[in-house]
Order: sequence, then structure tokens, then C-alpha cells
Amino acid sequence: MKKERSRTADELTLGLVQMSMVDDRDANISKAVTMVAEAARQGASMVCLPELFASPYFPQHRGARPLAEPVPGPTTRRLAEAARESKVTLVGGSLYEKAPGGRFYNTSVVFDETGRILGRYRKVQVPQDESFYEKDYFSSGKTYSVFRTTSAAVGVLICFDQWYPEPARVNKLMGADVLFYPTAIGRVDGIEESEGDWKEAWEAVQRGHAVSNSMIVAAVNRVGREGRMSFWGCSFVCDQFGTVLARADEREQVLLATCDLGLGSRVEEGWGFLRNRKPGTYGRLTT
Repeated sequence: MKKERSRTADELTLGLVQMSMVDDRDANISKAVTMVAEAARQGASMVCLPELFASPYFPQHRGARPLAEPVPGPTTRRLAEAARESKVTLVGGSLYEKAPGGRFYNTSVVFDETGRILGRYRKVQVPQDESFYEKDYFSSGKTYSVFRTTSAAVGVLICFDQWYPEPARVNKLMGADVLFYPTAIGRVDGIEESEGDWKEAWEAVQRGHAVSNSMIVAAVNRVGREGRMSFWGCSFVCDQFGTVLARADEREQVLLATCDLGLGSRVEEGWGFLRNRKPGTYGRLTT
């Protein structure tokens, strides 16, 4: 039974599913569903899975043959049932979508607490670097979406999107209260972090998005060793002024954080990050 506790109208409890993946697709999906139920039992009303949660991170290899599926499809049916049984809003991490016309996308599907699909987001910023050969597999999405739920407006971006300020700002301007980043990121054997510590930069840039947009940000990573990659986990939730409310370590876990939705309006009232924008000066910056 889902745990109940008293809460104010502005409180929202998020559950982040930080998990490792194996070659057995059904085992991964079953684990994800079990961890969604655990998050709900602990009091979460909104739960998010990691990027490409149904499989190992295949884009670290060239020439892989991962299973793609339509949306709706077998995996979204499992996730819809999980959302309905646990009575949570569910951000379904992401999956490898086979779309009409022969295109393939890295796609996040969002469900309400009845299991109804609210919509999907297809990853827009797609990397192509050593051990992140995503352009071999994914076309880029073209649009952003914000999903209205019973408790908050939810934006979703995926992994590499998190390094760009524009998508976060677009989500805020579209009304998002909470921005989720399903993610698969870690250290790679043989690649020196010559620029500085990747993990510190990864958290810092997302906390910056939270502050500049007065928006809750939740990053949901995987863990474990896959090939040359060691995924560092460290999923976290930060509030609308960048304060980290909860941070995982490098183990599998369900991470919970209770957020104050009302803080966003108080930050904007005090600092005016949005009302003091000068969009007329940005128009010529089209590329």
C-alpha cells in the first residue's frame, strides 16, 4: 500500500529510480517496475526512470543491434500498468523508439496516475563522441513538451540535453515546474578528463538551470560497469535556487526528495530572472 502522510498543497515528493542494467531486457523492465512501486510505497507521487533503462547503454558501441519498438508498444504497456497500480505520475526514462517512416529516436514517455500516456519527448541534442555514438542510432527530435499533471507541470529532457541552457529555458517558458533529465553518463576507460571533473560539471550545469529558471531539476542516472564505462549514479534533486535536496551515491537505490513548489514563485518574485529578460536583444542570435 502506498505510504500516506500529511503534506501541504505546495509539497511534491519525487522518486528517482537509480538502477543498473543487464543484457536481459525483461529483467531490466521488471526491476524498473518493482522500483517504481517501492518509490510509491515510500511516498513518491511522481517517479522517473533512467535513460534507456531497458538495456545496457548500447551507444557506447558502433554496430550494435538493439531492439527498437513502437510507442505505444510492449514496454509502454508495462509502464502504464506500473503507473496505474502505484498511482503515480511516471516519467518512463527513455526507450529506443521505432517510429513510422523508418526513423529511430531516444524517447521518453510520460504517464499519469491512471496509466494514460500524456505524451512523449524525443531527445533533441544527440551526441557523437567516443563511447557516445548516439547519432549512429537516434535521429534528433524537433520539439519540446511540457506535461500537465494533477500536481505539477512536468518537463522532460534527456541526458546530453542537460549541457544546453536553451532547452531548459524553453521548458520554463512553456510552464514547467519540474524538469527531469533521464541520463546515462559515467567515466570511460582510456579517456582522460583533461577539462576537469566530468561529474562535478554535470551536476553544476543542471543546478544552474534550476536557478536561472526558478525550476526544480531532477537528474536520474544509471549505475554499474558496462564495457569501458563506469556509470557514476549520483542522481539528485535540487530546488528552484539550486540547493540539492537529495543526492544518491553510486549504488542502486530509490531516491526521494520532497520539494516546495511555491519556492519557484518566491525566487522569481525576489530575483526576477524571467521578468528582467530582454528577449528583443536575443532575436538576431539564431544560430
